[in-house]
Amino acid sequence: MDSVHGVAVVPAPTGARPVLGAERIGAIDALRGVAVLGILLMNILAFALPFQASFDPSLGGGTSGINLWIWAANTTLFEGKMRAIFSMLFGAGMLVLTSRLEDRGLGGQAADVYYRRLLWLLAFGLVHAYFIWWGDILFFYSVIGLFLFPLRRLSSRALIVAGVVLLLIGAGRNLLAAIDVRAMRSAAVAANAAAARGQALTDAEKAAQSAWRDRWNQAKSADDLNKEIAAYRGGYLDGLRQRAGFLAGAQAQWLYHYFIFDIGGMMLVGIGLLKSGVLSARLSTRAYLLMALAGYGFGVPLAALAVSHDISSSFDPATMGLGSVVHAVVRLPVALGHIAVVMLIWKAAALRPLMSPLAAVGQMAFSCYIAESLICTTLFYGYGLGWFARLERYQLYLVVAAVWAALLVASPLWLSRYAFGPLEWVWRSLTYLQRQPMRIAPAVERTPLRV
Repeated sequence: MDSVHGVAVVPAPTGARPVLGAERIGAIDALRGVAVLGILLMNILAFALPFQASFDPSLGGGTSGINLWIWAANTTLFEGKMRAIFSMLFGAGMLVLTSRLEDRGLGGQAADVYYRRLLWLLAFGLVHAYFIWWGDILFFYSVIGLFLFPLRRLSSRALIVAGVVLLLIGAGRNLLAAIDVRAMRSAAVAANAAAARGQALTDAEKAAQSAWRDRWNQAKSADDLNKEIAAYRGGYLDGLRQRAGFLAGAQAQWLYHYFIFDIGGMMLVGIGLLKSGVLSARLSTRAYLLMALAGYGFGVPLAALAVSHDISSSFDPATMGLGSVVHAVVRLPVALGHIAVVMLIWKAAALRPLMSPLAAVGQMAFSCYIAESLICTTLFYGYGLGWFARLERYQLYLVVAAVWAALLVASPLWLSRYAFGPLEWVWRSLTYLQRQPMRIAPAVERTPLRV
C-alpha cells in the first residue's frame, strides 16, 4: 500500500476512472457528510426567507425568543463554517483526483480530466442557480477551482499560508467597507443633530443624510422584501424571473469581491491540510484535541461577541458590517474545531459505526446537495407548498431535521446497490467520457470504507 501526501492509497487498476470502494478516504467522506448536512442549517434561511431576511433577523421575525437564540447560535457556530469545510474538501478533492491519476502513470491526463470535471460542474452550477435556487455554490467552486491545478505541488505550509493570506485580504476588504459604512452613518447622525438644533444644513450634510437613507433602505427595504415574497410565492416563472434578475449582478459581485478570497483561501488551506494528514484522520488524538480547543477557544468567543453587538445595535447595518469582519476572521478557527471533532469521532473505533451514514451522505455529496435544494424549494416556493416567509424561524429547523433524516436513511440504502449517487454517476460519466457502471460489483460491495 502506497501513500499520497500522507494519505494511504490502495493499489488500483491502471486507466483513468473514478475512485471506488476501498480507494475512498472514509474520514473525508464522513467530514463531507457533516458539511453537506451542516450547511443546510444556514441555507434553510435562504430557501425560506427573502435574501436580506436570511441574514438579518430584524427583517424576518428573528429578534426575540427562541428565534433569536437559534439565529445567535447558528451565526456563532455554523454561519460560513460549514461552507468553509466544504470548500476545504473541494480543494483536497483536486489533490486526491490528480494524485491518483499520476500514481497510475496517467499524469498527462490529469489536467484534462480535472478541467473537464470543473467545466461540467460549472454547467451544473448555472442550471442549479437559475432554474432551482439562487444560493448555488457550485458555480463559484468551478470557477475558482480552475486556478488550483498549478498549485498542487506546493508544500502544505506554503498552501496553508497562501490560503490564510487570501482569507485575511478578504477580511481586510470587509473592514474597509465596514469603516466606510460607519463613516456614512456618523456623517448622517451629525447632520440629523444639526437639523434638530435648527441649523441650516449644508449641501454636504444633506448628501450625508441621503446617502445613509439609501444605504438603510438597501439593507432594510420592505418593498424589496415584499416583491421577493410575491415572486417566490407565485408560479415557477415568477421565481425564475426573480432569480435571473438577482443573479445577473450578484454572481459577479460575490465572485470578485468576496468568494475569490473566502472560497479560494479555504480551498488552498484544504489542500494543505490534506497533505499534512489533518483531513484523513492521520494525526494523533492529542493533536486533534489541541486543534479543537485552539479553534473553539479563539473563534467561538469572538463570534459570540460579534453576535452580541449585532443584537445590542438592533441589527444596525454599520454594526453588522463590523461583525462580518469578525466572522470572516474566526471562520477558519471554528471550522478547524469542527474538523477536529469529526476526526476524533472517526478515530474512536466504538463510534465509527455512527459515522457510516454520514460517510454515505459525503460520498453522495453532489446528489444530496441538490436534493436539499429540490426538497426545500418544493416546500417553500409557490409551485410547491408555498411556505415561503410563512413559518417561524424555529420551525424551519424542524424541516432541516426531516431533510437530514431523509438523506441519512436514503444515502446508505442507495450505496448498498449503486457505486455512485445519481448525479455523481452523471458527472463522472461526463468527466471520463465513458458511461460508468452504476451497480456495484459484489467484490466492491463487500469492501468497507477505510481510514
